[in-house]
Amino acid sequence: YCKAATSLSQTYPAITPLASRCYSHGKVETDEEFDSRWVTYFNKPDIDAWELRKGMNTLIGYDLVPEAKILDSALRACRRLNDLASAIRILEAVKDKAGPHKDIYPYLIQELKPTLTELGISTPEELGIDRL
Repeated sequence: YCKAATSLSQTYPAITPLASRCYSHGKVETDEEFDSRWVTYFNKPDIDAWELRKGMNTLIGYDLVPEAKILDSALRACRRLNDLASAIRILEAVKDKAGPHKDIYPYLIQELKPTLTELGISTPEELGIDRL
């Protein structure tokens, strides 16, 4: 539903509204639905490298740090694609996304440690590329 200044333009035909305000009455996605949508996206068995990068770029573009379960499924997609570089980039992007909140990245690494070990993925810190 877009609410424009129609009454003003009807009263004064020479004046046209410069802006209108749009309101959405659509369903708001819950955090659980958001997480589930992204886990499902990265769990697609036929995901390709382009879809992986597109999904991560979109996800990192949001005003949030992805949950560990989303990152877990993205890292598993990297493993299915045999794409270690993308896995490392995901971890770097999450560290960058956490920004000044220094407790978020270590928490995510702690949560992802079993997955990282299982998949044989080293963190940027373990590889020494965080100091470059």
